Parts: sequence; structure tokens; C-alpha cells
Amino acid sequence: MDTKLLALLVGPVTKGPLEWHADTRELWSRSARLAYAVRDGIPILLESEARTLSDTELGL
Repeated sequence: MDTKLLALLVGPVTKGPLEWHADTRELWSRSARLAYAVRDGIPILLESEARTLSDTELGL
């Protein structure tokens, strides 16, 4: 994920920062507890397409 692009992106639900997780190829919104897939280099920032992050993934 391009760091310049990542700096511009915000979560669609909370408008907060997103974290890139290369191992799962996802952008995480910790405040919304959602993970957004990145397919072919394109972030899919739709709440309906996101998966819920578990407490374990969030380190809680």
C-alpha cells in the first residue's frame, strides 16, 4: 500500500485513520472495528463489504 495514499484515506464510518495490514491485505479501522479488503490495489471502503475485527485481532 502506498504510504501517500494511506495518509489520505480515512474510514468511511468514523472518518478516522486506517492501518495497513499486509499479511491480510486489509485496511483496518480500529475505532469502527472493521477491516476493509484491498483488491488489485484498490481499497474497498464499503461498510457492507467490510468484516468485523475480533477482540484478538485488536489485541483486547
